[in-house]
Amino acid sequence: MLSSNSSKKTDMAKTNVESDSNAINIIGVGTEITGDINTNGDIRIDGFLSGNIITEGKLVVGETGKIKGEVHCKNSEVLGMIEGKIKVKELVTLKSSARIYGDIVTQKLSIEPGSLFTGNCNMNEDAVKDVKTDKQSAGQKFSKDVKGSKESKDTKGPGSEKPS
Repeated sequence: MLSSNSSKKTDMAKTNVESDSNAINIIGVGTEITGDINTNGDIRIDGFLSGNIITEGKLVVGETGKIKGEVHCKNSEVLGMIEGKIKVKELVTLKSSARIYGDIVTQKLSIEPGSLFTGNCNMNEDAVKDVKTDKQSAGQKFSKDVKGSKESKDTKGPGSEKPS
């Protein structure tokens, strides 16, 4: 009997882990977060995030939502504002109220009339392969980017100048 109880506990733990990946996270209007967000499930932001976001699911930025930082996700629908680099494995949809100030790397891009996008877009398949939505690899990339950007501002190494 003891072994049957332990197998039930194992099954129950697996079920909880699976349901977490389908969870929908909501950052409501009036909520301000400073720091990075890592999640397995979908997330909707109607408040303000000053930091990076990594999700294996879909990111929705509502009309009142604002993100100042880098975004890594599977799919994204933007109605609000993002200031920073956006890396999406599949589809980015910019609704008419969307305001994007930064570069986009994605496989597919949909832009409605009225939206604002200031930046560069890379839809190269090789670039999309580099998009990391898992926490560890994307987190390591963020720390390398921060270190690299500090070093590049402090010193100019060989090859940093453009040929004339």
